[in-house]
Amino acid sequence: MAREVTHTATGPKIITPADIDDEHGDVAVCLCGLSDSYPFCDGSHRRAEDEDPDERYKYVDGTRRRITIEFEEP
Repeated sequence: MAREVTHTATGPKIITPADIDDEHGDVAVCLCGLSDSYPFCDGSHRRAEDEDPDERYKYVDGTRRRITIEFEEP
């Protein structure tokens, strides 16, 4: 499976004690690139659970779009 993820940040996000959720006591860092609270996970990865492993996808404003890529022979 391929997913296009476009990041706009130009530097690292430093996690501090202020980032710890008082209710849950944990910090989860987003690895899928879909989170609305990036760099923190908000569960948005669940939208990708039924992706076809042979397709390529791009998520725009939370909506999944299938991408077709055609390669030309050299």
